[in-house]
Amino acid sequence: MGMHKELMETSCENGPYSSKSDSKIYSSTVAEFCGNVELCRLTEQVVFSDPYKVAPHNRWTSPYLDEDAQAIREDDILKLEVAGLKSMFCERAQALIHGDLHTGSIMVTSDSTQVIDPEFAFYGPMGFDIGAFLGNLILGFFAQDGHANEDSNREQYKNWILKTVEDTWNLFHKKFISHWNEHKDGSGEAYPSPIYSKAELLQQVQSIYLEDLFHDSLGFGAAKMIRRIVGIAHVEDLESITDTSRRAHCERRALEFAKTLLKERRQFRTIEEVTAAALASV
Repeated sequence: MGMHKELMETSCENGPYSSKSDSKIYSSTVAEFCGNVELCRLTEQVVFSDPYKVAPHNRWTSPYLDEDAQAIREDDILKLEVAGLKSMFCERAQALIHGDLHTGSIMVTSDSTQVIDPEFAFYGPMGFDIGAFLGNLILGFFAQDGHANEDSNREQYKNWILKTVEDTWNLFHKKFISHWNEHKDGSGEAYPSPIYSKAELLQQVQSIYLEDLFHDSLGFGAAKMIRRIVGIAHVEDLESITDTSRRAHCERRALEFAKTLLKERRQFRTIEEVTAAALASV
């Protein structure tokens, strides 16, 4: 826990709204985490490469999803989008991120939240962490019909998951802007206050930054969803559906939504549009 707390404090101190950061501190902390090469390469392989080719560790609910997996490998538009995300993952040292964030990494009680397993941490695109968590929730949403029975149709839980998706992004957006405004006169060098002193200009810069981050997050989330269905390391929400035909039905709907989200993410303006699209696809 202590290691994670230190990592997250470092990340917050070196964001675009930081009161403590300058280019020298930023460069030194990026260099500190550059040694995590092997785990970053593993992520590059299993998230951005293996699902789009024949790879020994890929697996899916066969034979039901055989054609779906093949369609992924033959989808050139999907490959172009994934190539852009992979480049961003490799090149954009935006913030210190967890690198393997999912619902199983988060321990929650009524009065505290802790995140564990930070061994994949490095300086990368912020949308990777945000998207991974959102993608995990959306997979859970699509899995619920596979667990429904006469005693529970899971509709209330499905709605709760989608509300959590919305709350996650909206609260992040609110807090991010709040921190940025609080520290806008600090020593951070990305958006120095003498240049962005006009309130309307600062708001415009923030809007552009968060819009890009939103679309990054949707893209990374979709890529993680695809990996969890036709790549290695699946999710328990889907794996625990014992009827394989029923499981494959849930996975196919999740996979189709992920493909649409990855290709058309820039058309979404709000997180509510994303959850509405997910709801419409089941």
